[in-house]
Amino acid sequence: MKRFFVISITVFLITACQLKSDTIKKQPNFLFVLVDDQPYDAIGVNGRYPFLQTPNMDRLAKEGVLFENYFCTQSICSPSRASFLTGTYAHIHGVNQNNRHVDPDWNKFRPYTQLLQEAGYQTAHVGKIHMAHKKGAEHIRPGFDYWYSFNGQGDYFDPMVNDNGREYQEKGYMTDILTDKAITWLKEKRNKNKPFSLNLWHKAVHEDHSPAPRHNNLYDGEVLPEPPHGMLNETFAGKPEWQRIKASDAKWKEYVPVDSLPIKEWPVKGDKFMRLLKTLKAVDESLGKVLATLEELGELDNTVIIYSSDNGYFMGEHGYWDKRIAYEASMRIPMLIRYPKLIQPESHINEMCLNVDMAPTILELAGINQPQYMQGESMVNLLKHQKDDEWRPSMLFQYYVDDEYPYAGPDMLAVRTDKYKLVDCFLENDIDELYDLESDPGEMKNLIGLPEYAEVEAQLRQEIERLKEEYSYNSDRDWWLRQVVPRKSNKQ
Repeated sequence: MKRFFVISITVFLITACQLKSDTIKKQPNFLFVLVDDQPYDAIGVNGRYPFLQTPNMDRLAKEGVLFENYFCTQSICSPSRASFLTGTYAHIHGVNQNNRHVDPDWNKFRPYTQLLQEAGYQTAHVGKIHMAHKKGAEHIRPGFDYWYSFNGQGDYFDPMVNDNGREYQEKGYMTDILTDKAITWLKEKRNKNKPFSLNLWHKAVHEDHSPAPRHNNLYDGEVLPEPPHGMLNETFAGKPEWQRIKASDAKWKEYVPVDSLPIKEWPVKGDKFMRLLKTLKAVDESLGKVLATLEELGELDNTVIIYSSDNGYFMGEHGYWDKRIAYEASMRIPMLIRYPKLIQPESHINEMCLNVDMAPTILELAGINQPQYMQGESMVNLLKHQKDDEWRPSMLFQYYVDDEYPYAGPDMLAVRTDKYKLVDCFLENDIDELYDLESDPGEMKNLIGLPEYAEVEAQLRQEIERLKEEYSYNSDRDWWLRQVVPRKSNKQ
């Protein structure tokens, strides 16, 4: 009898452990691959660059979902990354430009990774963070069990790195280094009895676009297509003066007109944009290696794989390069998600989604309640292909003058709907912008001030005010925390 009792207790304990393990296994893992400065259409399946080789990105689109209208809320590295992590706008989390290197107040606006960690996930960050220049263990942000990163932009070759607080120079090419560290963590360093969240955030393809040496001759003989919709022929006729001037001071109060555009001839001298596409090749190879690792570990289909960029990038549109301002090439970002337990293959989502939506989405998929301070919306219903009649009809985009690059643009707010975009730059001695995105997807004809669009302009200005109130723009962050912010609850 005693022997039977002991056996029964043993069987019970083993069964309980198995049930607990099975419960944990049901929680999805998360792999978030984030690229720096990747144009939204620089993916092979989008077809803009016929020669572009991105088979692993294409695989995510084929086996998962491609978002057609995904946007960053501010098109610059640090603000966007903080928004991905905290689910809040830059005026809330406080990181509104790069050179200040201000971290969010992690006590008030905890990143989703910290919430995952508290719920039993093992978390890791491998790659760029670009939020503060700190040394040693001070560089490690809250919410991660493993940390491998670097200060600022880092270097493409033989970079200085921070490995869990230990700083040293790593030999090799940055994209390959980060890939190897991520794979080593997946295979050897994590607790395999816990679900995981891994950020693989690349330096590439940021300036100076530096391909892996093995890709230096990639795409030789190919011709870079001109920007679509005639954007290379931009003259800025009828557009704000600030777009073709240089600032005489850092506050955008006076202007010195210039006669020529930043890009005068095509292809661009030195093949700047072709180098960006070459640099992207190693990122795609990295993605393929990590997917293969997950498959080898038996974790591929239980992992939500997210692929995106922190902001868009001008590839000659309107004669520009870089990002920041409220044209589509700057605001729009690539977004691919693969998770076969929820997402149908070859799906497309057309609704306007934002970087602040990612944290709420991850939390809902993990079964964790969305904190009140998060301003984004969970995209889970969209991933399920369930129609959401209450999804946002418009979005708010913001930009703050960058103290380090004041000539890049003035402060601005923009409201975008499916059909129109209004850009307000707060300048008394210049005009604003209004575009019909359906008839003019290249944003070439500024409709501001035209009598026939007066009502449209008035409606969009009202919408900006509504969005400012909804997102507590220009309000104290402590005030925001005290509010019961109207927001749809996560739907089951």
